[in-house]
This record gives sequence, structure tokens and C-alpha cells, in this order.
Amino acid sequence: MSVVQSASQFVIHLQNAGHLRSPKVQASSDSAATDRPQDDAFLPLGTRKLWELTDLSASEFADEAVRFHKLSRVTLQEMLKAAPLVSPFSQRFLRETLIFPYQSADGRVLLAVADPTDLAARRAAEIVLGPAIEIRIAAFDDLAVVLDQRLAGDGPEDASEIDGFRQPHEDDIESLRDLASGAPVVRAVNDLLEKAIELRASDIHIEPFQTGLTVRFRIDGLLRQVAAPAGVLPQAVISRIKIIASLNIAERRLPQDGAARLRAGRADTDIRVAIMPTQHGESAVIRILPKDRGLLVVDRLGFAPADEARLRRLLKLPHGMIVITGPTGSGKTTTLATILSILNEPVRKILTIEDPVEYEIPGINQSQIKPAIGLTFASALRSFVRQDPDVIMVGEVRDSETAHVAVHAALTGHLVLTTLHTETAAAALPRLLDLGVEAYLLRSTLRAVIAQRLVRQLCERCKSSRILCEEDFADDPRLATLGFRPGESIYAAAGCERCGGHGYRGRLGVFEVLELNDELRALIGEKTDGLKIDQAAIRAGMTTMLDDGLAKCRAGLTSPAEILRVTTTR
Repeated sequence: MSVVQSASQFVIHLQNAGHLRSPKVQASSDSAATDRPQDDAFLPLGTRKLWELTDLSASEFADEAVRFHKLSRVTLQEMLKAAPLVSPFSQRFLRETLIFPYQSADGRVLLAVADPTDLAARRAAEIVLGPAIEIRIAAFDDLAVVLDQRLAGDGPEDASEIDGFRQPHEDDIESLRDLASGAPVVRAVNDLLEKAIELRASDIHIEPFQTGLTVRFRIDGLLRQVAAPAGVLPQAVISRIKIIASLNIAERRLPQDGAARLRAGRADTDIRVAIMPTQHGESAVIRILPKDRGLLVVDRLGFAPADEARLRRLLKLPHGMIVITGPTGSGKTTTLATILSILNEPVRKILTIEDPVEYEIPGINQSQIKPAIGLTFASALRSFVRQDPDVIMVGEVRDSETAHVAVHAALTGHLVLTTLHTETAAAALPRLLDLGVEAYLLRSTLRAVIAQRLVRQLCERCKSSRILCEEDFADDPRLATLGFRPGESIYAAAGCERCGGHGYRGRLGVFEVLELNDELRALIGEKTDGLKIDQAAIRAGMTTMLDDGLAKCRAGLTSPAEILRVTTTR
């Protein structure tokens, strides 16, 4: 932002130029030059009053300010033609400070002011517009006219609109809250959330770039760009999201995390908000966790019949540990929640410790970690074993301490379910050994490892079978490596209204279920690498994720491109 001279210096400038008509103001400026350095001592009624005490018209006063402060002038016609940026600000703020934010034809953000020495107004504008705004001087009467016209259709915010996403909030920084709570900004953020929920998005990515705000939804595992909110400033959108998540809207230098429960339509939705400062402003990622996700049944996950039978047999075990592996976003939490739903019977006590609790299951005691007060996965596990549970679910094994406590819980007669981040089921075994779990304990407690990925499901409405030809293999030689041959039939989807033209709607899992046998337990004792364990598991009858995916591809559930996207050949 441009540097301007102080108000007291401007008074002296007007006095020396002979434009002041009031002896009182002249006397004030004389004494203040030495004894009263504060600007408000000179101008208790502000610059508008100062203008009234001169012999200048409003336009001449603005011209004099331009010459003194060495800033550029903006006319009424230029302001009326410009794109206004008033929506993030309250009407009261704009009228009281007499400022008009707008955007030039070349994309610069400008602030028309009558009083460039009003630091409070400038700093408030910086919070929303960013520090790179340029100051332009306008006449008082021109600003009054343009504000009257630009604010005529922008009434006070409607309480019912804001309640569309209910989130009570009391912010200590009242002025910042006002800037982010204007009706257009509230509408824009509400519409964004509602659209994401309607499109079944799992995440909303709101990112500021030099060209403006970019918004993307993660739908069925892939990001899709959508239209950014129009007519509102990026920082206003981010500030509104911060208010919803009870975050500090004045803090723009550090990452922040928050959460909220919203009501969209007739259903509650939990959101997790992560704010990150970037080069062009703050970005936000909103994780959407609908409370009503329907029934959790194994049939919907996508297990092959043999793997489903193996899983149901494993869940009848009275104790031991079952590990689910895969990268972030591979559906591990959904699989765990489905398993818990199967086990959820009155004869069993089930405890979970999660981060966060994504599925609320009646009849199960679910807890969320709170590291700030010492409630971690490991500390919760230690308490769980004194609660007489039958089944314990640990959201993730992140460290050696959690791994040790989980293994000991399984050793003492509990069925323990947890997750790890590994590429394959076999890789989970050396990973647990790397975390310091003794080989003899792992051999005694680990019952199975389930690795999984999520693939997009072909749209049932527009999919159809087609015959592979030589051109298909020329375009994508990987088809041959998957075992496809010319003349073989596969399914593809052209895209329709139901799937948004993408050809896919919904997701299903591809799995590999590694059940430990004597050979695999012996390999654990030898601390063998994951490749040899993988080969032994395949010899024992394990279906790999790749083979499971190819079977689903031939059944018309997904496409070869999806299988190649999430799996690797072995």
C-alpha cells in the first residue's frame, strides 16, 4: 500500500496555501506543530470537517490531496465503470469511512478514499483486500454517489440465510467479523458447501492464485474445478470459513485447523477445516463428513466372494489383530466402520479411538484423540484395556508406542482393529517390525492384513460394452500388460447427465486379504522383506489388488484406466 503523509502535515500544507478559512483550525495547526503531534488533536472532526473549513470545492480538495500526497486521482465516471469489490464489507463501514474498493480492467485491486491518512480504514481494507492494494483519491461527493449506487441492492444480511448453515460464533475482533459476514459472502460460502454436498464431494479446495480464486471439489477421488464465487474477494471467503470453524480470522501467517457441524437441508454434516498461508493468500481445504451415509454393509465395499468369506471368518476370532493398509483416501475408515457394524452386537463391548470420528455408530463407544491434553492413540489404548472391551479399534498406528500397546492389547484377549500406511498387505509386516514390535509378538497376534484402494465405478446408466481392437493397444500399451487381448470385451461409459458427463459415479474397493499361515509366520521370524512375504501369500491363495481390480473390470464395474491409476503390477 502507498505511503502517505500525516494529517497534521496536510493541515499545514492547506494553511500555507491559504485555503483554510477558520482561524481556530489555523491556531490549532500552529500550536500542534510543536506541542501536539497526534493527528486527532488537529482534526477532532476528521478530514471531512477539514474540507468544510476550506474555500475549496470537493473536487478541488481532492486535487489538493493528490498534489500533497503524490497519489493518483479517480473520477466518478471511472468508479462507476469499474468492477466494485464492496461485498466483503458492511455498508456501515463503507459509508462511515467513505472508501470504495474496486478492481481495474487489468486486474489490480484499488481503494478509492477521500482521506488517505485514515489508517484504521486502510488497515481494515488490507485485511480483506490484501497488502498490495493501491490508493486512489476521490472527492467526497463522488464517493457518496458511487456508494449510494453500488450499495442500493445490497441490503443487510438475512438471518435465515445464515442459519442455512448454523454455526454460532462470538469473535473478539468485531470489525473483522463484520467484514466477513456480509450477505453476499455468506450466500457464496453457503452455496459452495451445498453444491459440494449435492455433488457428493469429499473435500473442497479453495486456493488463491495471482489470477484469482480457484475452487475444486474432490469427487470420487479426483479433483474437479468448479466455478469460484463471483463478486466476492478471496480473503472474504476465507474469513467466512474461519468464522464457521471458530478460527482466528485475524491470524493470516500460521496454519489453522478447525471443525464445525452444519445443517444442510434436513441432514447434519460435519466439516474439518485446514487453513494454510500461501504466496497469494490463505488457502482452505474443507473435508466433508456427512452424518447420514446410509447402511454400512460389506456388499457395498466391493469384496470378492472369497475375500468376503475370509473376512467374515476372521471376524469370528475372539482375539488377535487385523490391520487395514492403504494410502490416505483409500477407504480404510469406511472398511473399519463396516467391520465394526458387523461386530456390533449386544454381547460385545466395542471401544474406538479415532482422528476424527467420521462414522457415528449407535452402540459403540467412540472417542477422538486430543493431543493438546495428552489424549493420544497410545494413552487411550492403555485406558481401554481397563474398560473390559471385547473389540478395540485404533484409527491409525502412527508410532512405535501405539504399535506396542496395540499388539499387547491383542495379546491379552482383545480383537484389535487398526490401520497402517503401506503399499501392499505384505509390506505391513516389515513395517510393524520397523516400529519396534518384537517378531514373536507379531507372530502370535497378527491374524490378517487387508490392503485396499478405491476405484471409480462406471456409471450404470451410460456404460456399455465394447470390443478391444489393435488401435486400443497402440494408444495404451499397458492394456497388454494387464492381460487384455484384441477382440476381448470391456466396458466403458460415454458420460450422461447422471454422472455429470464423466462416465463414473461412485467408488468401490479393490482388495487383497493376506491371512497369516505357518509359512508367513516363519517369514516374520526371519524378518524377511515384503516381496518374499507377498510371494508366499500369493502361493497361499491371496488375490492381489491388481487381480481383484481386473476381475471387477471384466465384470463391467470399472475400467482398465482406473485399475492402472491405483495399482501397480508385481
